[in-house]
Amino acid sequence: MRVITELKLSGKRTFVRVDFNVPLHEGRVADSTRIQASFPTIRYAMEQGARVVLASHLGRPKGKRVPEASLAPVADELSRLIGQDVPLAPDCIGPEVEAMVQALAPGGVLLLENLRFHPGEEKNDPEFAQALARLADVYVNDAFGTAHRAHASTVGMVAHVREKAAGLLMQRECTYLSKILHAPERPLYALLGGAKVSDKLAVLENLLRVVDGLLIGGAMAYTFLRAKGVPVGASRVESELIDTAGRLIAQARTTGKELLLPVDHRASTALDGSAPVQVVSPGIPDGMYGVDIGPQTEQTYAAALQKARTIFWNGPMGIFEVEAFSHGTMAMVDALIASGATTVVGGGDSAAAVMRSGKADQISHVSTGGGATLEFLEGRTLPGLAALED
Repeated sequence: MRVITELKLSGKRTFVRVDFNVPLHEGRVADSTRIQASFPTIRYAMEQGARVVLASHLGRPKGKRVPEASLAPVADELSRLIGQDVPLAPDCIGPEVEAMVQALAPGGVLLLENLRFHPGEEKNDPEFAQALARLADVYVNDAFGTAHRAHASTVGMVAHVREKAAGLLMQRECTYLSKILHAPERPLYALLGGAKVSDKLAVLENLLRVVDGLLIGGAMAYTFLRAKGVPVGASRVESELIDTAGRLIAQARTTGKELLLPVDHRASTALDGSAPVQVVSPGIPDGMYGVDIGPQTEQTYAAALQKARTIFWNGPMGIFEVEAFSHGTMAMVDALIASGATTVVGGGDSAAAVMRSGKADQISHVSTGGGATLEFLEGRTLPGLAALED
């Protein structure tokens, strides 16, 4: 797979698939992290004299033109951040858009309107894909967060463009995640949290083959604890996966892998923060929910991570959106930083927690992908990456 730095871009219409699926508030961009993540690729293309055409989706308009899903606020934010005007095309295909692209000066940037205003995007419709390809001499994919989707802008159009490459963000994502699977500096530890074992079963199984240690938190830990016979009160348990959790615990033991589960918990009778929080150990009393890992678990996990040279983290340790239940997740941010290891945070809620901590610059790599990151670490072939292969 080639990278954008290997292409000659001067004067060429360079179609860059970016991931500008950002949160909006009152008609403005509320968090520009994803926009800034593609800056190196956009800036490089501009400096090389490319005529830069940016394409993204926003939200889930389901193939219809929905005003609140317009990329207009993104165009405004992009103009401000880049320091030059970035016009928004009225659509992402069609004669008017083709004329706007053709009129771009070298170094100029145009943002296409929301790709998902057309049902052909998510359906990977051949006609829609060809219409997108008519805008491009060169295709660059810098949207790792959508690489696991076989859509028209990530797969379908690529076959109709002569030159193709990964953007600099895409390259960075693949470099860090590939290193975890194939050439990590050891010991390699993984910290996995979140709500459900079922969401992460495949990545659990694949990582257990390659890690030296696996630390589990969040609601998914309660299924594992139930498998060990530890009381978990009213906490969420996936009963159909209790045997699977037990098998993974046994597999870790027989292969000499360290697998840690919470030894204490922050628990409450309400999930919205409206009831007091108690620290309980080793199990959770009847009628109470586990809402976060406890202070002893924080210390145990931090001590384990001190042994690591590479750490991958995906998923919060509790219901971190509620301030009273966020302590364990925030403690893990500090533990990753204090470890001195190469640290990779795998998108989604864990990335949001790192951003909220204000310490993202102290993490080696915060992935822009959620589902794409997990599917990559499951060992799956991502359609958006496969389409870029020569």
